Amino acid sequence: MHLLGWLTCLLLVWIQSPGIASFHAPDPLIVEIPNGKLRGKDNGPYYSFESVPYAEPPIGELRFEPPRPYSRPYSDTFDATKPPVPCMQWNQFISESNKLVGQEDCLTVSIYKPKSSSRKRFPVVVLLHGGCFMFGGASSNGHDYIMRAGNLMLVKISYRLGPLGFVSTGDRELPGNNGLKDQRLALQWIKRNIANFGGLPENIVVIGHSAGGASAHMQLLHEDFSGLARAAISVSGNALDPWVVQEGGRGRAFELGRIVGCGLAKESAILKRCLKSKPASEIVSAVSSFLVFSYVPFSTFGPVVEPADSPEAFLTQHPREIIKSGKFAQVPWAVTYTTEDGGYNAALLLEQNRTTGEIWIDKLNDRWQDWAPYLLFYRDSQKSIRDMDELSRKLRQDYLGDRRFSEESYWDVQRMFTDILFKNSVPETLDLHRRHGKSPLYSFVYDNPAVSAVGQWLSNRTDVYFGSVHGDDFFLIFKASIRTVIRPDEEIISENFMKMLEVFAFSDNGELIFGNCHFKNNVNNEKFQVLRITRNGCTNEEYYQFP
Repeated sequence: MHLLGWLTCLLLVWIQSPGIASFHAPDPLIVEIPNGKLRGKDNGPYYSFESVPYAEPPIGELRFEPPRPYSRPYSDTFDATKPPVPCMQWNQFISESNKLVGQEDCLTVSIYKPKSSSRKRFPVVVLLHGGCFMFGGASSNGHDYIMRAGNLMLVKISYRLGPLGFVSTGDRELPGNNGLKDQRLALQWIKRNIANFGGLPENIVVIGHSAGGASAHMQLLHEDFSGLARAAISVSGNALDPWVVQEGGRGRAFELGRIVGCGLAKESAILKRCLKSKPASEIVSAVSSFLVFSYVPFSTFGPVVEPADSPEAFLTQHPREIIKSGKFAQVPWAVTYTTEDGGYNAALLLEQNRTTGEIWIDKLNDRWQDWAPYLLFYRDSQKSIRDMDELSRKLRQDYLGDRRFSEESYWDVQRMFTDILFKNSVPETLDLHRRHGKSPLYSFVYDNPAVSAVGQWLSNRTDVYFGSVHGDDFFLIFKASIRTVIRPDEEIISENFMKMLEVFAFSDNGELIFGNCHFKNNVNNEKFQVLRITRNGCTNEEYYQFP
């Protein structure tokens, strides 16, 4: 009996020995999902599981088709240590004349998990990257800040872009929106699988910037989005921005076919067959033929309203009509803008033309009537050329009066771009959602210029004050290579953003907090409730009309 007791004690000591415990501890780099096992990478402060396929490669006969779930079992342990490749694109931020990067086989998710001694499971932030639906990718949005904070798991989604993701003939043969369908399938994959990585599937927040913000909004316009995420944030982009859902897609589709050698095909089925036979690089490089100068218009292939009979349709009504119907997901949502968002588009007007030595803004004096509809995205929404020209004249008069386009009038041009392309949609979408929705509805404006960011990069100038431009706030959440200087006040703002995301993911009542400021709900409020974020902190503002 004494011998049995002694052996039992010895066994307990042996089991509790640190060396023995570590021997039996599961490998944190191995994760098993229905397809099989994956091996991730130890990055010091965090683990990563990158380039995990959520869909079959959209190549060959699957090009221009809705994504198909990746259901094949792994033949061996999947190598999830390779960084995600960008989907093939004509990228504005490539300085060379050949802007083609990426590959067609790109439909993956990449997961980043902080190491923590106090937490085993994490709320999840899902990123829908921006890039005008034309370019960008998971790797262009750094995860350093989120991993350093150590309280959130991050998942980045790669989705098809440009003509490969959004070309549309406006009928069931080639309805379009495959990039949005990619996002949706990826969100479903995350919901099913993230628990295996240590994520909390009931505590998912979807966030996007620019086209990613508009994407988050459009995902939310599906009622069942409430089963995929707890909340969403659209930073400097929403579904009502004029560059998001465009008309004229059919004409661009057939023009694309002509450019790549499909002749003057008039039937969608014939065009689709021909485009499937062409090299992806030729299709994407054809984007350059749609640009009137520089990278204008910045979005030539994007979301469209699909016909109701299209298979697996994503969007069969304009977002405005969907919101009015009240048939959208009732989850907490925040929509934002920066005070000079339009600097992203206007700044390139200050770039010197390498051929003539002129700056583009001076050329506007002769070309405004021709270029304005492309710059401000009303070329396909006006009924006639006369209406288009009249709107161009009115906008010039409203913002510049009798002055010429020049460096001296640049600030008013930028203000025009901010209003039309980003800001005006915010009060409209807030008003529609507060009248037809029930879930918490928030907004913030970011008013804190960066030292150097998008405006300086696009204009290739440091002598111009641009204000708080597109991305000045978002790049404090997701690090960007063009943000080389981060001030102490921006470090504090970045930390507040991290805490804001964590609270949003966990809140049962949809509460949103930034620093010591509590966002105010726009639902059941006659005045717009907007949180202003500056270098000195945050303040709640309210007004009947946006200033």
